[in-house]
Amino acid sequence: MALQRRVAVIGAGPSGLAAARALDRAGLDLVGYEAHDDVGGLWDIDNPRSTVYDSAHLISSRTTTQFDELPMDSSADYPGHRELLRYFRTYADVFDLRRHYRFGTRVVAVEPADDDASGASGWHVHSTGPDGATTVEHVGHVVIANGTLAEPNVPTFDGDLTAELLHSSEYRSADVFAGKRVLVVGGGNSGCDIAVDAVHRAASVDLSVRRGYWFVPRYLLGRPTDTLNQGRPLPAKIKQAVDSRVLMLLNGDPQRFGFPAPDHKIYESHPVVNSLVLQHAGQGDLKVRQDIRRFDGDTVDFVDGTTGTYDLVLLATGYRLDYPFVDPKHLAWDGPGSGGAPELFCNIVPPSFNGLFVVGMLEASGIGWQGRAEQAELVARLLAAQAAADDGDVAARERVEAFRRRVAGRWPDLTGGYRYLGLERMSYYVNKDAYRRTVRGYVRDLTAPESGDRR
Repeated sequence: MALQRRVAVIGAGPSGLAAARALDRAGLDLVGYEAHDDVGGLWDIDNPRSTVYDSAHLISSRTTTQFDELPMDSSADYPGHRELLRYFRTYADVFDLRRHYRFGTRVVAVEPADDDASGASGWHVHSTGPDGATTVEHVGHVVIANGTLAEPNVPTFDGDLTAELLHSSEYRSADVFAGKRVLVVGGGNSGCDIAVDAVHRAASVDLSVRRGYWFVPRYLLGRPTDTLNQGRPLPAKIKQAVDSRVLMLLNGDPQRFGFPAPDHKIYESHPVVNSLVLQHAGQGDLKVRQDIRRFDGDTVDFVDGTTGTYDLVLLATGYRLDYPFVDPKHLAWDGPGSGGAPELFCNIVPPSFNGLFVVGMLEASGIGWQGRAEQAELVARLLAAQAAADDGDVAARERVEAFRRRVAGRWPDLTGGYRYLGLERMSYYVNKDAYRRTVRGYVRDLTAPESGDRR
C-alpha cells in the first residue's frame, strides 16, 4: 500500500513542477530528481541542458501560458527567460516543492522491479548524486517530466563542411555572429528568432527553409494575438479560413520575400510567431534560401542550383524526444529517431498501465503550462483513486476501472478537426481546446464526489 503511494518525478522544469504540485496536493508521497542544482529546467540558461539563448522570450503570451493558480507577476506580454526562471522559482517557493527534490541528481535508469515488466511490483529508479554515488529507489510509479526540448535533432548532409557548425541548442548570444557570413538552417520559431538576432551582428545572413510557414504577428489590434478569440472556439475550417485571410492582409504573401508557399493550412503545423523576419527579408537584411543539397568546404549547394559561402552554419533543426533512462518498449515506443512518439493515452498513460506516466509530451498552439498542469492533475487523481481502491474504497475502484476501460477502448480525437502534418515533431501535437476539454473530463470522472474539483 505504501509502495502504491510512492511516486518518482523526473525533472524540475515546468512539467516536473506541475507534476510535483499535483501529486503533493493529492497527498501522495513523492521523490523528485533534477540533474541541475535548482528548479527551472531549460529556462535556466545556466543549466548545462538549457537550450535557451539571451534573446529568448515566450512565443505565447503570459496570460495564456502561466499556471492558473499562480498568475505571473509581470507587466510583460511576452516575458524573457530570466523573468520566467524567477516565476518557476516563485512557484516552487509558494507551494514548497523543493523539499521533494534531490538536486544535482541524474536518473540513469528506470527499470521494472519484476521480471514481467508489468510494473505490478513497482519500479527501480537508479540515480547518480552530486558525489557520484549511485542509489536505487523502489517506487510504485514514475512520472517522466524531463521535457521535449533538450536532445538536438541534427540532420546529416552530403559532403563535408569546413565552416563552423552549431546547433541552436548551443547558441547563447548573437556575439557569435560578429562579422561572419551566416547561414541559419530551419525556418521554425527558433530559426527565425536567431536569424533576426544575426542581422544585427553578422556580415550577411541567409535563412535556408525546406517548406513554407504561416507567420503570425505577436500583436493584433494592440493586444497579444493569442488573447483574441478566447471564447468558444470556432470550428477548424472556419477559423482556418478567417485567420489565413487576416494574415494575408497583415503580412502580404511571404513568397514575395522568397519563402515557399505553405504546404498546409494554418494551424496544421505550429505557426511562426515572428513577423520581424519578414520585415528583415523585405529590407534585404537576410536572404531566404531553399533546402540544402550538399556541403562543399565553406560552400553550401542548395536544391535550386544556387550556392553560398559561409563562415558559420547554425542548425535550427529542432529537437527529438529523449527518455534515455527507460527502455522505449515500456512507453509503447520504437525509440528515438523512429519517426514518432510514444503511443500514450492522452499523451500521458501507456496502454499497458505499467505505472509509468509522461507529463509534458505535449505541443499545441496556446496550450500553455496549464495544459501540462492538467496532465499532472489527471495522473494525481488516478493514483489517488488507485490508493483509495487499495484501501478498500469500492467507489474509487469503480472510477479506476472505468478509466482503464477508456484506455482499453477507442481513444478520443484530440485534433479538434485539424489535419496535422505527418512530421516527427508533430506526432504529439494536439488541439488545445479538444485536449483540455478531454483531460478535464477524465479528471472530474476520477475525482471523489466529496473532494470536489480543487483546481
